[in-house]
Amino acid sequence: MNSVQNELTPDWSNVEWVLTDVDDTLTWQGKLPPETLIALAELQQAGIKVVAVTGACAGWCDHIAQLWPVDAILGENGAFIMEKQDGYLTLRADRTMNEIEQQQTKLKQQVLAILTDYPDLNLTLDQSYRLCEVAIDIGQNRPRVDDTIIEEVVAKIHALGAHATASSIHINAWYGEHSKKATSLQYLAEKGLSKYEILNLSCYVGDSMNDQLMFEALPKTVGVANIQHYWDKLSHHPSIVMNQPGGFGFAEFAKQLLDMKRR
Repeated sequence: MNSVQNELTPDWSNVEWVLTDVDDTLTWQGKLPPETLIALAELQQAGIKVVAVTGACAGWCDHIAQLWPVDAILGENGAFIMEKQDGYLTLRADRTMNEIEQQQTKLKQQVLAILTDYPDLNLTLDQSYRLCEVAIDIGQNRPRVDDTIIEEVVAKIHALGAHATASSIHINAWYGEHSKKATSLQYLAEKGLSKYEILNLSCYVGDSMNDQLMFEALPKTVGVANIQHYWDKLSHHPSIVMNQPGGFGFAEFAKQLLDMKRR
């Protein structure tokens, strides 16, 4: 990791779309630094589209889409897209909400059965605000869970035929073929970007294991400093790593990008 550069290269001046994780990428230690909001607003004011790509629940995504300076949010690891159109917030997914609800109900029962073997683990406090996923708290409102236990639980969910990924604070599980990667590429294509433009005009910022498919999908990728905790476990790494953690690292990235575009 020490060999990875921490400054954007000249080819980043073409970036018009910034896709970014939220927890511990825009936030830090459970809070949203004011530097993050300022950075998001400055990116938008410069004409750069900002899209949050997160495992956060639908309730939290609604708040972000309504109040933060972002152009859209792909929530619950790509289960749905929220964005404002003509001043109104819209919600869409690749399946009917009834189908999503039925699969979530089934998975919740299965995950709760798994957790009977782990009495110290619980679903997240925001589970009731989720439309698709079932989420387990591994570090948000409790001390961080041991990595061995996290890997065991993820493997047991995979054995059900469901998807599961661990972020810095949650294990997120779901039925369906969506993912951060699939929905992000779909969304950019819907906005009229060709495959060439997606690869050259967009970038991604993240911090943990559930960002690695995005690090694989796009050539322009950034990790905030706290990604060091997962570096040796990542199959795909960001091309650039900031010096600062969380939202402070995102603000560091945004300043570099905006300074480059002003030259």
